[in-house]
Amino acid sequence: MANPNFVDYVKINCRSGKGGAGSAHFRRTRSNPRGGPDGGDGGRGGNIILKGNQQLWTLIHLKYTKHVKAGHGLPGGGELKSGASGEDKILEVPMGTIARLADSEETLCEITHEGEQSIILKGGRGGLGNDHFKSPTNQTPKYSQPGEPGSEEWIILELKLLADVGLVGFPNAGKSTLLSVISAAKPEIADYPFTTLRPNLGIVRYREHLSFVMADIPGIIEGAHEGKGLGLRFLRHIERNSLLLFMIPADSDNIRNEYEVLVNELRQYNPELLDKSRILAISKSDMLDEELKAEIREDLPDMPYIFISSVTTEGLTEMKDMIWEELNTNFKL
Repeated sequence: MANPNFVDYVKINCRSGKGGAGSAHFRRTRSNPRGGPDGGDGGRGGNIILKGNQQLWTLIHLKYTKHVKAGHGLPGGGELKSGASGEDKILEVPMGTIARLADSEETLCEITHEGEQSIILKGGRGGLGNDHFKSPTNQTPKYSQPGEPGSEEWIILELKLLADVGLVGFPNAGKSTLLSVISAAKPEIADYPFTTLRPNLGIVRYREHLSFVMADIPGIIEGAHEGKGLGLRFLRHIERNSLLLFMIPADSDNIRNEYEVLVNELRQYNPELLDKSRILAISKSDMLDEELKAEIREDLPDMPYIFISSVTTEGLTEMKDMIWEELNTNFKL
């Protein structure tokens, strides 16, 4: 069963605040019983705002939040006093969160930086007070504007993990083991398919205090783009990775064929994924001698590759060198 602490999709009913009404007040004092209009403006309604928070990694804190309401603006008063604005409702979300309308699928915003804010639902404007409507021909306007109503929408928040490197492979290809060896991440590991039921992120330390972020994406199977296996639930996380590290075990019946199946699943899901840089890592290579490696090399796809073993750490330093060079060349980390 998937870890309930990883939540990457929530649907929330959001309601922004309505604007306060403008005032139709007239100045009345003992010395000036027939003063002119002095009605103030109503306050604007509260907005619904998303804010990036790099301390958050999932949307679990919003899992049981079904309704979010911003405050209403207050009406204006006499002496040109404006009403207070309604309280904004700020939803803090992790980097990589996308907000879209549930009905139309229209994308509202994408949060990618710490502290970044985006209004996903604006509050209604406050109404103008009668002071705005005075003129030489109408010196005592007895009317003002009502405030605008707020908006109500069902909003979908969807998290796509931001990572430099995404691990792509069939279940039990050794992705979680690799991540646990080269980073401080501790994903669940066992010798059966679909051990990983949620993405895991790890910070991989590199030479001279450098680092990059690697994501262990739950295993893909043939037909994943149609929802088979873990299907569409996690394919979207690959969209945010700068580089794809394909992992195929050395004991695979046909490494080239497995690679083509993986590539086809990505192509069927989103052809743009194939524009990303790719490296092939042949895992569990500690079981191979040089003769077997030479045989395998003859039938590998035309792309950068490396033989690795998470058990003996064979090739891991060289693999990190390849990854860093690719990231630094193409993406200027």
